[in-house]
Amino acid sequence: MTLAEKVFLELKILPESYQAEVLDFVEFLRSKVKKRSEPAEALQTMLATEAVLRRDWDSPEEDAAWSDL
Repeated sequence: MTLAEKVFLELKILPESYQAEVLDFVEFLRSKVKKRSEPAEALQTMLATEAVLRRDWDSPEEDAAWSDL
């Protein structure tokens, strides 16, 4: 029996009001997992776009435009 199956069996015997609390806690945990993955996704997006943006930024025209900074 998997852990998820064990949790489900335990959940089934709880009163519905407690089941609602368990659901609320599970949703809270899922939001924590999502927040942890967001920085990694942002980094992957940044790295994926870097090569494309480099073509626009790495040019004599761009160098001239930013030379006085």
